[in-house]
Amino acid sequence: MGASRVGFVGLGSMGLGMARNVLGAGLPVRGYDIAAGARNALAEAGGEAVESAAEAATDVDALVLMVVDADQVRDALFGPGGAAAAMRGGATVVLCSTISPKSVAEISSEVDAAGLSLLDAPVSGGKVGADAGTLTVMAAGSEEAFESARPVLEAVSGRIHRVGDEPGLGAAYKVVHQLAAGVHLVAAAELMTLGAKAGCDPKTLFEIVSGSAGSSWMFNDRVPRMLEGDLRPRSMVDIFVKDLGLVLDTGSEVRSPLPLAAAARQMLLAASAMGYGEFDDSAVLKAYEAAAGVGNADSPAPRKPD
Repeated sequence: MGASRVGFVGLGSMGLGMARNVLGAGLPVRGYDIAAGARNALAEAGGEAVESAAEAATDVDALVLMVVDADQVRDALFGPGGAAAAMRGGATVVLCSTISPKSVAEISSEVDAAGLSLLDAPVSGGKVGADAGTLTVMAAGSEEAFESARPVLEAVSGRIHRVGDEPGLGAAYKVVHQLAAGVHLVAAAELMTLGAKAGCDPKTLFEIVSGSAGSSWMFNDRVPRMLEGDLRPRSMVDIFVKDLGLVLDTGSEVRSPLPLAAAARQMLLAASAMGYGEFDDSAVLKAYEAAAGVGNADSPAPRKPD
């Protein structure tokens, strides 16, 4: 793809970091986000901020979608001011959002009908990985789509897995992955709450578990935020409510029991119901604190995060 232009729709906590790394790889980027602050941040990083998905998609070889859910993907591509009609024939849509395999397959058919290619390429690694360019990519699609997107994928990732030719398979891998991520997140909050009730010093408990058999990537990443009370959103509670919903839907479709995923989602739903839905997903701790009567369980509902 050389130094061809890359478009981005979705410049949130992960999309902005990804766009910066694509710029750092020497690829021109134009991007759109509904938030003016995100567009300004892209411009400050050397990208071209535009006012619609269609503008982001004009004259690009690859358009990266990093939005929240399938409805936003469809709106970005096919809604008013959508990207698909503005893209040149044969260009590649790089779908990095976490949505269901069924939705990816349906969207892929619509993209094909528009004379475009779709690479199903969800990513894992959170804001930390997006900023560092060390995301894990799970890519499925044609050889042509994969090769078209390769410079973008290499710029944002530390590891690329080509998992198949059919869009939807990448989403399947990501949804299954989210089971582990969500359960480990909620287990971390449960562990820290139990430790508080049992008289453990939280920092000492973190040091012990983080270096022992009970550790996980999610534990090491999220517990420091829990200890600091830093609830600025990197990945929101409601994002994990959505993702574990996708996990449960997939389990229903293939008849696989998922009791741990179901229980984890209930605790995230509880945190959302308390007003923490748009806060960092480490705020699931608040649901445990309320249930156990520890921490600031009686504090009023939080204000929206900045």
